[in-house]
Amino acid sequence: MTDDKLNQSFADLGLIPTLVERLTELEYTKPTPIQSHTIPVVLEGRDLIGGANTGSGKTAAFSLPILQKICQQDKQRSRHGNIVSHLVLVPTRELASQVAYNIKSYSYHLRHEIKTTSVFGGVSVNPQMQALRGGSDIVVATPGRLLDLVSSNAIKLNQVQTLVLDEADRMLSLGFTEELNKILALLPEQKQTLLFSATFPEKVASLAENLLNDPVEVQLQSAESSTLVQRVFSVNKGQKTAVLAHLIKENQWRQALIFVNAKNACNHLAQKLSKRGIAAEVFHGDKGQGARTRVLEGFKSGEIQVLIATDIAARGLDIEKLPVVINFDLPRSPADYMHRIGRSGRAGEVGLGLSLIDYDDYHHFKVIEKKNKLRLEREQVAGFEVEDDQNEAYFAPMKPRAKPAGTGKKKKKRLQ
Repeated sequence: MTDDKLNQSFADLGLIPTLVERLTELEYTKPTPIQSHTIPVVLEGRDLIGGANTGSGKTAAFSLPILQKICQQDKQRSRHGNIVSHLVLVPTRELASQVAYNIKSYSYHLRHEIKTTSVFGGVSVNPQMQALRGGSDIVVATPGRLLDLVSSNAIKLNQVQTLVLDEADRMLSLGFTEELNKILALLPEQKQTLLFSATFPEKVASLAENLLNDPVEVQLQSAESSTLVQRVFSVNKGQKTAVLAHLIKENQWRQALIFVNAKNACNHLAQKLSKRGIAAEVFHGDKGQGARTRVLEGFKSGEIQVLIATDIAARGLDIEKLPVVINFDLPRSPADYMHRIGRSGRAGEVGLGLSLIDYDDYHHFKVIEKKNKLRLEREQVAGFEVEDDQNEAYFAPMKPRAKPAGTGKKKKKRLQ
């Protein structure tokens, strides 16, 4: 990244004064690195592959230039029927709602009436069908609900000018490959495509290669990770809840987001924390969409201090200045580790990603470290030190596995 990029303002990126004014009102003091590198590219009409950590400002990076293009096309623009001009695909309901909210906020002062509609599952489809009548400038959608609306003739995709794939890795990991392929087949060949992803496994790389036309690539993961501090605490088996409660009380965190791996584990942990004087709400797939929305709004407003969630919350949640994310259970996927802790330390704020590991977690965390190119010190909490009989497993190097009988002789024969 050059010094020129670091010192740029939003006006330097080519954004119109009305959008710059709105960003100032929202206290966006200067562009984040992903915004500095991508906004000019999108304004030029180029396809784009954007790789950056969660919380890096990707929503503004793609939505601001889209809003500007809509304004500049206003005389030629005609919203009608059930046509959508710009489509943003996201993996979760929460992210769809959040992205649409942000786009509407950015467009607040634009003289041109810009219609942004969000569509996602878990709620009645009828209000969404009504919202799509007359067409939409921007639709933010989850794949499954979008296809439902297409099959009901509530929306047509044959005039999409811009396609945004946000959190592409998460979309594919959640099993949306078939739905995504069906959607892509309905889109016009000539369009601008913007793909954003925090990680680039083989499926994402293949999708990008087949879908994008001569894209500009912007990769900024490593440059933006310094604001997030990662710590690992080794604990005795059966003491995680006690250590967690101690840390919450001792540090007096304004808020804490705690991840577990199962829906019933959310409820169980909330009950155990309640007995220790800590009120916590839960956020998982068994809760209805209305209940999930209320809990999320309560957490965003600060009314809820402690939120216990499954990985449904690992992507798309944007909690301003969230001080800490805690892995009570380690994520099954090493990639999900980064998505979880990325809820803290967003947009340049200092944050903390904290993991609790007991004897059974130790080797899995080594895998997480290896895949994410990390090496973190194992710490202990005063008063909850690991018992002597577990110390070797936590802190000593792994012993080499014994070779199977006869291995040495075979090796000797090959060397002769």
